[in-house]
Amino acid sequence: MSQRFAYDVLVIGSGAAGLTLALNLPTDVRVAVLSKGELASGSTFWAQGGVAAVLDERDSVDAHVQDTLVAGGGLCDEAAVRYTVSHSRSAIEWLIEQGVPFTRDENIHSGFHDFHLTREGGHSHRRIIHAADATGAAIFRTLLDRARERSNIALLEHKVAVDLITERKLNLGDSNRCLGAYVLDRPSGKVDTFSARAVILATGGASKAYLYTSNPDGASGDGIAMAWRASCRVANMEFNQFHPTCLYHPKAKSFLITEAVRGEGGLLKLPNGERFMLRHDERAELAPRDIVARAIDHEMKRLGLDCVYLDISHKPAEFIQSHFPTIYERCLSYGIDITREPIPVVPAAHYTCGGVVVDDCGHTDVPGLYALGEASCTGLHGANRMASNSLLECFVYARAAAADITRQLPTLSNPGELPFWDASQVTDSDEDVIIAHNWDELRRSMWDYVGIVRTSKRLQRAQHRVEMLLAEIDEFYSNYKVSRDLIELRNLAQVAELIILCAMQRKESRGLHYTLDYPNANPTTQDTVLYPPQFAELTH
Repeated sequence: MSQRFAYDVLVIGSGAAGLTLALNLPTDVRVAVLSKGELASGSTFWAQGGVAAVLDERDSVDAHVQDTLVAGGGLCDEAAVRYTVSHSRSAIEWLIEQGVPFTRDENIHSGFHDFHLTREGGHSHRRIIHAADATGAAIFRTLLDRARERSNIALLEHKVAVDLITERKLNLGDSNRCLGAYVLDRPSGKVDTFSARAVILATGGASKAYLYTSNPDGASGDGIAMAWRASCRVANMEFNQFHPTCLYHPKAKSFLITEAVRGEGGLLKLPNGERFMLRHDERAELAPRDIVARAIDHEMKRLGLDCVYLDISHKPAEFIQSHFPTIYERCLSYGIDITREPIPVVPAAHYTCGGVVVDDCGHTDVPGLYALGEASCTGLHGANRMASNSLLECFVYARAAAADITRQLPTLSNPGELPFWDASQVTDSDEDVIIAHNWDELRRSMWDYVGIVRTSKRLQRAQHRVEMLLAEIDEFYSNYKVSRDLIELRNLAQVAELIILCAMQRKESRGLHYTLDYPNANPTTQDTVLYPPQFAELTH
């Protein structure tokens, strides 16, 4: 039997953004934090690099802003960048207060508690605070421990959001306020109804739209798809960041080699040991990720290679083992000793720079609905995310959204009793092979036609395939009981269409969007904004 649940705040997603928001709300606010799988199944846990922030006394807000603007290919919202960077120090101080065990180095006097700061591609200063090479895990464990100490925060695992509940969907007048969400309880197979006075999408990105990705399995664009169906604008979805260096090994699923390896002197080489990055950019291995990924893609296609190599073996073994213990151990488990030999690497889809359009407090176009982290488009990343700005964005905007919700909650009424999910017309599926087949076809089409290098013809092919898949998926969704696989496939296909539509609109090459038909950047810059059906009537 399906159930109804009522909370003050419903947080869909249990990563850095979702937990930060929950912890920054007053202790008398009833909060539910939902995770599709186990709480640690999101991208935060696997983040290796760190958090970019202005902490060194030789660094400055202006320098961090300028580096971000350069990396963003002229498309960043400068006000959003300055807002984020200006709040970076206070965000880190809050994390330290929570107990995050960032790496210290008594030999480096940064002017900030002697924490070790590293440097990554695109940054002009050492400003990446980290916990060895497993920063995400350290942050996640700490925030989860703090959340478990709070009696007002319910941490709910194996809860898959199906769709948002809005006033428009329930035909409750002209407004479109978000009232809650329908949520699949995976153990029971029932869809429950969650009502809340504020709903937060902190669901991560959509890199599983691609065949090869560094992301965990849950990165299926759920929040972006749900927001679009609820009539939110999305923007800049064509900018998919491909991490240049994922471990290339048949058993190494989705294991990325952090940017910091190149920041600490790692060199990219061809199988014959020849370096190649200087042929592509004067910054060589420290060029922004999009340039490095395209350079690797070019060399692999030029020479017919399966991979290239990232070599840090010229550094002392003790240095490698202390700075990159996770990478060292993982590679060693596959028979690769990175203190003695190079690491085979390939590019893989890594980060969704676009997303749901939001303001400085995370507001979407739908009242009562917020979007945070990789699901959102704040204007910070522009055409290319700079390394380690993403975790910073999670903390800054989650804290801002929590403050906004705290201010507004006294004036927000309880949605009341919402209708149950209607499953009366659906049956159990005996054709799950269709879901698996469509999943593979979608991701391969996106990889082949909407990858690191694009053309107009490839995009048209991808659009045609995705339109057909969407029609098949909609029919399946209408007739059979929902499952996690079906929900994710439906969302991923929707987001794939949004990526293609944005890419087709951008008649230039800028940042992460590179097309052979328009190899140069236009003299003027413009965001690619998609407007959902009924957007105009809901906003007037």
